[in-house]
Amino acid sequence: MKETVKLIAFDADDTLWVNEPHYRGAEQAYLEILGRYVDSDDLAARLYQTEVKNLRIFGYGAKGYMLSMIETALELTDYRVEGRDIERIIQLGKEVLSYPIEILPGVEETLTALQGCYPLMVITKGDLLDQESKVARSGLADYFGRIEVVSEKDSATYQRLFTQMAHAPQEVLMVGNSLKSDILPVLELGGHACHVDPGYDSWVHEQVSDECLAEHRFHSFDHIAKLLTLV
Repeated sequence: MKETVKLIAFDADDTLWVNEPHYRGAEQAYLEILGRYVDSDDLAARLYQTEVKNLRIFGYGAKGYMLSMIETALELTDYRVEGRDIERIIQLGKEVLSYPIEILPGVEETLTALQGCYPLMVITKGDLLDQESKVARSGLADYFGRIEVVSEKDSATYQRLFTQMAHAPQEVLMVGNSLKSDILPVLELGGHACHVDPGYDSWVHEQVSDECLAEHRFHSFDHIAKLLTLV
């Protein structure tokens, strides 16, 4: 890998900084709000169904998440949810949009070691303004020569970006926490991939079965600094 990799690309959310726990915290507060209206064991599942249904309209990110929370609340309460609770749900969405950035352990040390040795870039999906804000608030932007915010992370998107960077997929190492979005699409192109576990569960939409992984070979670490042993 040291001889073939010419570009290292990083995912952002839950690879460089903590993200998913903020969504789960907002979800818990949201379920407490709805619990005053309906007695149901599948509130989280109903919210997830609405989120997935709305992905093609709103895309990924906190704004679409907030709108899906409002839509679910209206449907499950038969439009009885009070305006003050809608206001609270909107506030939950704003809190997810503006949370303090917590850089994951080892990230800055790893980027410092790699900077100057390889071109580094970020490939992240979600709302453009939201992702740009997080990159700016993280203080990590100067490590990267290019930062791309995309609506979806699939093989076609990665191929387009690698071509723009004048690199074949075989010359790229993608680093990320999501097996579905960061690892498998790059492997399908013939590129290299390193899965980094942030130490907490990823969003269920980003999880894949063991059967999907069985035919693929990639590195998986519990700490991003172990990436340096590869390159």
